[in-house]
Amino acid sequence: MASSQQESVNEVIDAVAHDGRRADAAELVAIMKQVTGEQPKVWSAGTIGFGSYYYRYKTGQEGDFFSVGFAPRRDKITLYIMSGLRGFEDILDRLGPHRASKSTVHIKRLSDLDRSALEDLIRECVAHIGKVEKELGAIPRMSDIPPRI
Repeated sequence: MASSQQESVNEVIDAVAHDGRRADAAELVAIMKQVTGEQPKVWSAGTIGFGSYYYRYKTGQEGDFFSVGFAPRRDKITLYIMSGLRGFEDILDRLGPHRASKSTVHIKRLSDLDRSALEDLIRECVAHIGKVEKELGAIPRMSDIPPRI
């Protein structure tokens, strides 16, 4: 769900105290905008997302959410890969220093990453979400999303 505060992308970036992380956030906006072809949007407290997909859970909960995004935090940047990371091991192996969980990739500095691998991760996430949404009509809970093959 989009931020009810209507906080702008620039306000989110300007609020980052660390100069290097603020510059990385601005660069990530440019990279994600270029790779996804989508405009950035603030979705919730300091989270910038690109694109959207429709989700529907077995519980009946449904709505729209961003396909890929990030949040600049005090000590790291968290990348949100909403397709989940199963099946993305080949790209993650090339990415550079990071810590990953089910759908997030935590990085310290953008300059530490392989730019090509980052762009591939973003591109493949958006493509995989689009494929699953087209096949199923909506995205199920992340644990039910089939892995990228």
